[in-house]
Order: sequence, then structure tokens, then C-alpha cells
Amino acid sequence: MLRINEIFFSVQGEGSRRGRPCHFVRLSGCPLRCRWCDTTYAFHQGEPWTSEAVLERLEELSPTRLVCVTGGEPLAQAEVHDLMRGLCDAGFTVLLESSGALDARGVDPRVVRILDLKAPGSGEEGRNYWPNFEALRPSDEVKIVITDRRDYDWAVDRMRELQLQDRVHCVLFVPVWGELEGSQLAEWMLNDAVDATLQLQEHKLLWPDRDRGV
Repeated sequence: MLRINEIFFSVQGEGSRRGRPCHFVRLSGCPLRCRWCDTTYAFHQGEPWTSEAVLERLEELSPTRLVCVTGGEPLAQAEVHDLMRGLCDAGFTVLLESSGALDARGVDPRVVRILDLKAPGSGEEGRNYWPNFEALRPSDEVKIVITDRRDYDWAVDRMRELQLQDRVHCVLFVPVWGELEGSQLAEWMLNDAVDATLQLQEHKLLWPDRDRGV
């Protein structure tokens, strides 16, 4: 059984597939407490679901074959591996959004791993699980949420140190909503010719008055 906070159908607001219709399966629970977290409601709220019931629910919602497994922190529940394997077997393209703080090396190779790299402004820099970033796959994406100039400089240094731009599908720089203007982050990136992708959270632009189910 999995403890799941919500299952919904919306537009993918993040990553290289942003803008595409996508199913979302949000698992409950997370061992981290990032200062800027926008899904704190998923820390505790949730109901038990079987993997089979999740698949049935997705089939009811839409024939779309793109699904994002997110949280919370999905990898905090060991049963998520069975869920992701089952979704892949059923013909879904599966995206996993993970904090990067838990071991993601055993995830089914068919799954696209979108791993956070926690900058100092998150308050959780010390929780980065570095073996994840030593075992990246070409299909992976690395996301760095940026609060200020210090975070930006840290992100550029880590990206170049780990040669992320040569090892993954894309590196995403994301300004903290309401704290750092996207235009400011864009200016820094242009000045440094950084080989990363500026990501604005499209679901927040589309539905600024909603914080769930989008």
C-alpha cells in the first residue's frame, strides 16, 4: 500500500515536458523541510492506495500516457518502485520528481528521474545525496531552485563541477516564486552564458489562485 495525497490531471508545469497534459500522483510524506516548499500539505495528509487502484484511477481520468510521480518525497515509500514499474509496464512515460536526498539509483531505468540539487537557500544543502549525482543517466533532469545571487553562484559552480550539462537531458534553474524575479535570474544566466534552462512554474502562472490539483 502507498499513502497518497492526491491524484489529478493537469498541465505539467515543470521540466522539459512542461506545457504537456499529464497525470500527477502525489505521495505523502517528506523527510526534508525546504524553506520555500510549496507542498507542505503533503507532509502528513494522505490515504492508502494500492498500485492497481492508482492505475485504474489514471485510466479513468484520461487516456494520456504521461504521468508524474511526485510528493512530498516519493522515494520515502519503498512501494513506489512497484508503482513506477507497473506504470511503465502499462505503457506510461513516467517522470519521478525527487528531492535528491534519498537514493534514486535503484529506480527503474525506464523512469525519467528529475532530481533536485538543494542550494544553500533551501536550508537543506547538507541533505544532498551525492551518489545520485555521480550516477546520472542521459534521460535525467537536474533542478536547482534558486533564492538569491548566492544560490545562483552555488548552482553554476556545482553544475560545472559535476559537468551536469554534458551528462543529463537538461539542467533547470528555477527562481523561488515570490522571492526572485525570473527576469533577474535570466539576466544572470545571460551574462554568464550558462548552459541551463530557465524554468518558470507554468502551473502557477496559469492558476495563481490555486495551490492544489495543478
